[in-house]
Amino acid sequence: MKLQTSYMGMKLDSPIVVSACTLSEQTDNIVKMEDSGAGAVVMFSLFEEQIKQEEAKFKGVFSETTNAFAEASDYFPNLDDFNVGVDEYLENIRKAKERVKIPIIASLNGITNEGWVDYSRQMEQAGADGIEVNIFFIPGDVHMSSSEVEHRYLNIIEAIKHNVKIPVAVKLNPYFSATGNMSLRMKQAGADALVLFNRFYQPDFDINKLTITNDLHYSVASEIRLPLLWIALLYGKVKLSLAATTGVQSVVEVIKYLLAGADVVMTASTLYKNGIPYLKDMNKDLENWMNMMGFDNLSDFKGSMSQQNISDPSAYQRANYIKILEGVK
Repeated sequence: MKLQTSYMGMKLDSPIVVSACTLSEQTDNIVKMEDSGAGAVVMFSLFEEQIKQEEAKFKGVFSETTNAFAEASDYFPNLDDFNVGVDEYLENIRKAKERVKIPIIASLNGITNEGWVDYSRQMEQAGADGIEVNIFFIPGDVHMSSSEVEHRYLNIIEAIKHNVKIPVAVKLNPYFSATGNMSLRMKQAGADALVLFNRFYQPDFDINKLTITNDLHYSVASEIRLPLLWIALLYGKVKLSLAATTGVQSVVEVIKYLLAGADVVMTASTLYKNGIPYLKDMNKDLENWMNMMGFDNLSDFKGSMSQQNISDPSAYQRANYIKILEGVK
């Protein structure tokens, strides 16, 4: 089949995957996603805070951070905005698995080591085909070193992988000082895939009320540049599945991410804007483009624009930056 791809060892009929968002809270929506051609669905995130209501621990974590983020549909959780407990979340996985054949990937946003392990196990037992771990941690503590931050991520990955057999994807932030090396270390820790990148929701100020606001803004196509760069750099160099997310508004962004080397391309914002059936249009547009270009399968062009496959690898390096500046008049 033209659009078949593989992600974390799972065979998908399309590279277009629904990213973690509130649309997947309803099983009927997941059925509609499958009917519209989604290759897989990442469930909305289960936040440990909403389960355990550990107010003191939550405030301690939040006080050490400088920004807030979540997936394409939510800002960092006000606990009152999330009413789904672990039992209901697990039941949603079971219901989805009963009604659709496409992979269902659970999404976990934990705090404690016990939470990461316990909820991952329960997600696996409920029938999830994989887990996407969304590690909320922006180190605002000026005394914390970069190595401490890195080990925090690696320890979480190792703990989860020691306790579940299903594949685990790590949704990365774009701010590691050595993203390439960190990717290799995550692979060594047991990660099966990287999702590049988590979209950070940053606070704004209301200058009249002197309060902090967290307004939601859907992603825009121009935001693909950073994940596009890193997928193109990592393709063929790390033995991990690569998932692209952020800025996917149409098939144009899907094609660009695939050319860079992504195995799957995740989207949510465009489904809020255009509706779930828009997935059909994106898949059809991708097939039309492939036909126009003479490609029979995704493998015919996936990664063809990555650094390792282009004729001038310096296009991803400093030399190209200089060329860009020279072109500015």
